[in-house]
Amino acid sequence: MLPGWVDHYRHMNLAYYLVAFDLATDALWPSLGLGDTFRARGLGTFAAESWQAYTREVTEGAPLAFDSEVLAYDAKRLLCRHVMFHATEGWQAAENEVLYLCVDLEARRVGAWPEDVLARFAERATGGVAKRLALRRRSLDPTD
Repeated sequence: MLPGWVDHYRHMNLAYYLVAFDLATDALWPSLGLGDTFRARGLGTFAAESWQAYTREVTEGAPLAFDSEVLAYDAKRLLCRHVMFHATEGWQAAENEVLYLCVDLEARRVGAWPEDVLARFAERATGGVAKRLALRRRSLDPTD
């Protein structure tokens, strides 16, 4: 945890949990064929929905570690979970689920994941069960 992430209670401010989870996403992306190489293809990932749960207080100076997993995916969506741990003591501090969309960056529209990326999702999918989020249609438009 960075010093600027601490609030007046001397623990991690609510907003920085999401920042930390987003950094965990950045660490996960290369193994899934996402991130810089994905953007070079004109594609990106946009978060459509996010859920956080706070299990135990993270105080100033606590070292953090993360586990990330692919829970589910379909042609245009990806559901992941990140779990935040105290890096030396091992207890869980928080968890985060995020529903991502594949986006064509030029058209700024949801599109389909490339086949090679879908293959990586299949390799990494744990079969874990989401606690709050799910793959679901957000629109009546069949192209979404």
